[in-house]
Amino acid sequence: MKKQLPFELVYQLSALIISIILVHLVYITVIRPNADAVLELRAAQTAAGELVENERSLYVVLRDYEQESCFILFFWAFAMMGYKARSTMRERNLHEQALIDVGAGVNILPEDARTYTRPLQALAQEDQQALLPRALMAALNRFASTENVHDGAEAVKTVCESEYERLDSELSMIRYIAWAIPSIGFIGTVRGIGDALGQAYKAVEGDIAGVTASLGVAFNSTFIALVISILLMFLLHQLQLMQERLVLDTQHYCDQQLLRHLRTRNAS
Repeated sequence: MKKQLPFELVYQLSALIISIILVHLVYITVIRPNADAVLELRAAQTAAGELVENERSLYVVLRDYEQESCFILFFWAFAMMGYKARSTMRERNLHEQALIDVGAGVNILPEDARTYTRPLQALAQEDQQALLPRALMAALNRFASTENVHDGAEAVKTVCESEYERLDSELSMIRYIAWAIPSIGFIGTVRGIGDALGQAYKAVEGDIAGVTASLGVAFNSTFIALVISILLMFLLHQLQLMQERLVLDTQHYCDQQLLRHLRTRNAS
């Protein structure tokens, strides 16, 4: 029997392929043709001895392969963050539901704990894998087996801590992309400066067009990469904040809706 690939892995690979196709399509149909037209116009004005406009063209700033690679990585990371943000919001919706129906002043004894697990077991399979149902289930099962309220609280804490570590580890690829984007920009800088140095002899002869174009590649690639990196890091921070709040709110929900109702026979 064949094992199916996890849905999230398929989603990430599909997002990467779609990002490559869409960004490259925009570059070959819009950005590079317009950038070439601007550069040809400037070259013609320079050859005719006319005054060349100093206004920077966005198409020229974006035209090189390093900038294209940065946009591909950004949209790929954005798609992954969107998937994780959607999953987090779906789990937060469970906090609005009465997963544990315990009335005010009602105590839960160890022998009653199994009864309160049934609504959790009746949830859809996808919802059962969410953090809140797993934390509630772990607390009830631990309380039923040990008849100790502290053990139930520790079960909630353990589940929440492991979930936080899992969520944090799953962001490693996005962090890598956030690091890789400026690095790609610096590669463009090195390439542009190297091309400029290779054409230094032309500048000595009075032809500085090639040198300025190469330096433009160097600075434009770094500029775009840093701007994209700043935006990506902001979005990553917001995603981390959503996930941290989910874990903290889950602990609070378990404490208010379940743990404070747990009683042992001696305590009751």
